[in-house]
Order: sequence, then structure tokens, then C-alpha cells
Amino acid sequence: MPQHQKKQNFKENQPRRSKSPAKEDKNGVWLYGYHAVTAALQNPARTVHRLLLSRETAKELPEKLIPENVFPESAGRAEFDQLLPAGAVHQGIAAFVSPLPDLYETDIADKTPSVVVILDQVTDPHNVGAVLRSAAAFDVDAVIVTQRNAPEATGALAKSASGALELVPLIYVSNLARTMDSLKERGYWCVGMDGAAKQTLRDAALPRKVALVMGSEGYGLRRLTAQNCDFMVKLPISPRVESLNVSNAAAIALYDLKYKLG
Repeated sequence: MPQHQKKQNFKENQPRRSKSPAKEDKNGVWLYGYHAVTAALQNPARTVHRLLLSRETAKELPEKLIPENVFPESAGRAEFDQLLPAGAVHQGIAAFVSPLPDLYETDIADKTPSVVVILDQVTDPHNVGAVLRSAAAFDVDAVIVTQRNAPEATGALAKSASGALELVPLIYVSNLARTMDSLKERGYWCVGMDGAAKQTLRDAALPRKVALVMGSEGYGLRRLTAQNCDFMVKLPISPRVESLNVSNAAAIALYDLKYKLG
């Protein structure tokens, strides 16, 4: 159906009877927020089952962003409130989508220079989403998280990533040490972030392929993860502050790596 016909029909469409995501498709997830949803609509790896728009957002959303096989439904506050988490800032747009295909460490592109980020049990979806956003900004090739003690790729994570979940591979691994060893075999150096390190990231002599390893919000890197790093670095922050939030530290570190590696 041509886009202009979809636009005309939108005003006549009645919202479908609301269902819980679990009943509709246990393997799906609701994404919400303008950037998260429009990025998903443009991602050929996504399957979009439903697209809900407020009347205001429908008027502002460029028609070219809606794929030919996706037909938007008119939704009011009640529909958004029923389908989305409490307090979700949806901006009048939400989509029920299938999860992205599983990716593995071997799917990371073989190129030089290359930077990947490893998050060791970072549990806050907002932090992981913010790291993904910085990763997209600085051309990181993948973000790796643990299958346990890491958030799923939910709407909250996607909203914080502001579209970057569709741009940067998010890879879940069961054994972080084994993944780090595999990356080393591919030429990466595992560089751990630790406030007690002797050298700063900017002053360190770095290879052209870096796996930046960052720890959890409260405890930092686990002992075995730190031991598996090739060396440790820190950010030159004031002694008045013990540490930075992991997503803020990632943004600064990735900027430095972009500067150093080109």
C-alpha cells in the first residue's frame, strides 16, 4: 500500500484491543521513544509487529520512516499506559518487535583499528543503553555483556540507547574469560579500567585493536576478569571524586580511544 494511503487510513483505524506482550508474543518486546522506534523501523534485521502512534506523532513522523509492510495504529494515553512500563517516556510512539538475531564474538568484523567494549556484570539497563549510545558515536564495533547479571535488550535499554541498539552489535556471552581469550587470539588487547591503575588511558601505549573492559556500577571489575586483562588504565579524574558512572567513564574513554587510534 502506498505511504499516502497508509496516512489516510490512519485516522480511520481504531486501536486494536490491547493485550499484554506476553500473550501476544512471548518472544517480543515493546520499544518506545522516537529515536529507539524509528531506528528499529529502519533496521532490516528487525521484525515490527505493531506500531502505535499518537495523533500528534503521526502528523510529525516522516512517512519514509515507516516500512511498506508496517501499518500504524492510532493510540491514546490509555493504550500506551497499558502496554508500556509505568512512567515510560514514549513520546507518542511505540512498536512491538521481535528481538534482534543472536550475535557472537565471531560476528565482530575483522578490521584494524578496532574497539570493542566489554561490560563485566553491568546490571542497569540505562547504563548499558548509554554505553551503546557512546559506542555508536565513536564507531565501536561491538558491546559485549554477560548473559547473567546483565539486562535484557528491553524497551528501557533501547530508550537509553536512543537508537544505538540497532546500530552497534550487543553480544551476550556465557563465559567472559573465554571470550576475552578468543579476542586476544584475534589480535585484541584487553585493557581494563581501574581507578587504582598507574597509567592513564591517554598516556598508555595501545595496540590498534582494543577490548576496553569495564566493571559493574558498584564493585568494578571482578578479580578474575581483571587478571585476564593485559594491563589496566584509569581516567585522570580529580581525587575529590572516587569514580565516575560506568556510562560516563565509557564515553570519555571511547573519545580518547577514537583520538588515539583514529
